[in-house]
Amino acid sequence: MSNQHDNSPRPPVAGPDEGPRPPFPLKLDGKVIKGFGRGSSELGIPTANIPLSGLSVGGHEDVDSGVYYGWAGLSPSKATHQHPPHAQSSEYTHLSHHLQETLSGIANDHDANEKGAVYPMCMSIGWNPFYKNTVRSVEVHIMHHFETDFYGSHMNLSILGFIRPELDYVSKEKLIEDIKTDIEVSGRSLAREPYARLRRDPYLLEFEGKGELAS
Repeated sequence: MSNQHDNSPRPPVAGPDEGPRPPFPLKLDGKVIKGFGRGSSELGIPTANIPLSGLSVGGHEDVDSGVYYGWAGLSPSKATHQHPPHAQSSEYTHLSHHLQETLSGIANDHDANEKGAVYPMCMSIGWNPFYKNTVRSVEVHIMHHFETDFYGSHMNLSILGFIRPELDYVSKEKLIEDIKTDIEVSGRSLAREPYARLRRDPYLLEFEGKGELAS
């Protein structure tokens, strides 16, 4: 784990252009739970957490801490029915307008139905050294604005690439700056055709009764 923020320029995309290489894609899942509550309130970047035990799905307990990108499938809920994937909001996606349009074009309306919905995501696995957490966490930022929460919904994750290791920061502002860059890198990376087509992986919408329609 790196100990501080690096001011060198960040690469615009992560992962090879021809598509994911082993060990990716990594697949894990879990029920959306309440986290530390800092994403929305302190950072302005809401996250959906799943239990750390989700890493055991597929045998990923030893996955390196850091920031990753990929696709997230959410089981049917009030949130996914009311706001399908193509209804992007720059206030929450932190993406350029052009990139929002590109990712919106990848979305298919029929995904937001009784099967659930698929969204681009950027996620962190680790200890969040800036906050000196004592437990490891799995925090997923879904690049979409939701009007309501979806605690209790089931989330299937297909992780397609690694962006950077976990870092510590001298200030909250530097942390927010890097997270917003992570989201932009995730969006650009997923917009490439070999990664965009993996949005149609049937696994993402295979819940087998794990998620229930939120009230």
